[in-house]
Amino acid sequence: MSLEIMLNELHLRSFQHHLKDFQQQAIDKTWSYTDFLTKLCEEELARRFQVRVTTWTREARLPAGKSFANLTLSDLPATAQQAVLHLKEDHQWALQAENVLLIGPSGVGKSHLAAALGCHLIDQGVRVKWLSAADLVQQLQKAKNTLELMAYMTRMDKYRVLIIDDIGYVKKSDGETQVLFEFIAHRYESGSLIITSNQPFSQWDQIFPDALMTVAAVDRIIHHAHIIEIGGESYRKKHHLNAVKKGRTNRPS
Repeated sequence: MSLEIMLNELHLRSFQHHLKDFQQQAIDKTWSYTDFLTKLCEEELARRFQVRVTTWTREARLPAGKSFANLTLSDLPATAQQAVLHLKEDHQWALQAENVLLIGPSGVGKSHLAAALGCHLIDQGVRVKWLSAADLVQQLQKAKNTLELMAYMTRMDKYRVLIIDDIGYVKKSDGETQVLFEFIAHRYESGSLIITSNQPFSQWDQIFPDALMTVAAVDRIIHHAHIIEIGGESYRKKHHLNAVKKGRTNRPS
């Protein structure tokens, strides 16, 4: 069996692509066998990393254009900036089933922060999935109606971090709140959640109309959680006004 065939069978795409070039470099630069093999392995690892990031980013379905690259952290309160930087610099929380709660009024950048964290985690080798709370509840209800709720929740376990956006917009029917509670209980201490909410915990009884269910859900979510409260002026409004002002400034006279 030829070397090309064996590399193909082993799915070593970068080995195949760089083999001849590195062979010549090895001769010209008198590489050792170890140096030669190391160079090939480095290229293969880089290729696999890029494939993984591309695949995981596609399946995560994060909102487009929301990353740390286009997020102005200085617009956030100082305490929120510090908390976000800590989560970004050390992603062990995502490997230890700890949660992140982003709480604040509409427009302050909660969803952008959640998406940016998700994008960063994928680069760090953590599998992520984005769901609006309304979509999640819809999928949970559909699974329950077909007697596949546990199977659905188990499938979601492959994602170390699930981002639930706008939990405050979940409808208040008993069926919807029940499946959401079951999902939160299932994820407890087994996987991380990033949750955005425009309602403080004191108003979560509007999400879970049953008082005991509210207490139980909040207890599970905050037990191992990083809670970031974001106040102040609307992030979207501020950047829209800045863009308008910039456009006026750059307008030819």
